[in-house]
Parts: sequence; C-alpha cells; structure tokens
Amino acid sequence: MSIQSNLNTIKAGLPENVTLVAVSKTKPVSDLMQAYEAGQRIFGENKIQEMTEKWEQMPKDIQWHMIGHVQSNKVKFMAPFVSLIHGVDSLKLLQEINKQALKNNRTIDCLLQMYIAEEESKFGLDENELNELLTSSAFKELKNIRILGLMGMATFTEDQNQIKKEFTHLKSIFDSIQTLQTENCELNTISMGMSGDYQLAIECGSTMVRIGSSIFGGR
Repeated sequence: MSIQSNLNTIKAGLPENVTLVAVSKTKPVSDLMQAYEAGQRIFGENKIQEMTEKWEQMPKDIQWHMIGHVQSNKVKFMAPFVSLIHGVDSLKLLQEINKQALKNNRTIDCLLQMYIAEEESKFGLDENELNELLTSSAFKELKNIRILGLMGMATFTEDQNQIKKEFTHLKSIFDSIQTLQTENCELNTISMGMSGDYQLAIECGSTMVRIGSSIFGGR
C-alpha cells in the first residue's frame, strides 16, 4: 500500500469535523512529500529540531503541529512557524510560548494536555490544575497564545472499555470548561486518538486525530 492510498482510505472514513494530523516523526521528507502531494497539509512532529529542519525544506503552506513533550528552552526554535502545540502542561511553559510568540509578532495556538491515562509515564494536567490555570490572572495576561482545547492520550492497552472511559472523561472535562472561554481561550478542539484507537476517539467526541503508522507504515 502506498502512503497516498493509506491517506485516502483514512480520510474517506473521517467525519467532516475531524482534523487529521499526519504523524511524520522519524520519516524522511520524501515520505512527507508523498502525503503532501496527496493533499495532506497538517503534519505532527515530536522533536523540535527535526520539525524545524523539515519546515525549512518543505512547502510553506504546511501546518506544523508539535505533538511531543515540549522543553521550555526549545520553544524559541519553533516559535516562528509552529501552527499548534499539543502538549502544553504548565503555566510556565505557556508563558515561555507567549514570550517567544511575542518576539515573532504572532499568536501561537496551543492545546492543554490532560492526564487521563493510568500510566506513570504520561504528562498532563489534572482537572484541578486545569481550572486553576484557566482562571488565573497570570493566564489572562498572555496575549500571544490562544488555547484551542485539550489533548489527551489513553492508556496503552487492549482494553477498549478502559480506553473509552478515558476518552469519555476527557470529553466531559472539555464540556465542563466551556464556561471559561476568554479572549485567549477559544475551546473548539479535542485532540485524542491515534492509529490504534482513533475511531473510538471520534465516537467519544474527538475533533483531531494523530495518525502515523497507518499512513506511513511502521517505524
């Protein structure tokens, strides 16, 4: 199967309101260009250096999504071009993104990463931390970022019921914070679901899925 036909098959099955992020980390530019030529314009990377190198080489109508864990000291490298940062899990990181966005005279869109899994290795905020962050005066001062919604990763398990429970939990958190919308917080995106569980994620309310191996093949 080619990258193009993989992409077309996946896209054909996605509802109109769901955005596809093609997870292209570790893949060569030639693979990304095949997806680009098939019409894909949103790519997700998890290392800032690799994403920056690809951005420099590839067409400029691509939206680059940072889907990995972000270190504050690396934000400046992607601030000129990144479209959406998926994994923001602290006010401190938001403040750094805001600072670098201001230097580049732009507003950077972000998703807040929620901790919904039953695994120690996953990053993210809990509900209390989320509410504290969104209602804090420090957050309201950030004029060069915009929170578009939430991101979460389910536990890596075969247990569909557990995954469904975690996705449903994220959707209920998303619904519960709709009253907290402000100038820099327009909540319209739930990023959940990857190659193995994206159909279930969509059933649970996901509006953005991150798919890599089903498009580009395994690593």
